[in-house]
Amino acid sequence: MTDDVEKRWNDPTAYRAAVLYDLAVIVAAFGWLIVYLVTDPTSSAWAVGTPAILLLGGLGAFFQTYRVWKRRGGWPVWQGAGWFLFVLMLLTLSLPVTAD
Repeated sequence: MTDDVEKRWNDPTAYRAAVLYDLAVIVAAFGWLIVYLVTDPTSSAWAVGTPAILLLGGLGAFFQTYRVWKRRGGWPVWQGAGWFLFVLMLLTLSLPVTAD
């Protein structure tokens, strides 16, 4: 059994799942960004979509963190995936402001 403060987390399956989840959310957000830029780049309603997708993806990753923690699995991988999506969300948060 591993302790939560240990740094020896070795769960390739959880790592692969978290990376694929992050990639799927990033592709969805990038797809929304492309649609926003092609259709109406002056509409702030469309611009909110990219940060919203990343926010919901980050919240989903944190929910998965809790689920894996309850099963006593390698939860830090999922927490890192959530924080990575939150950082990307912060980087794209200026899109609705620049749309006007």
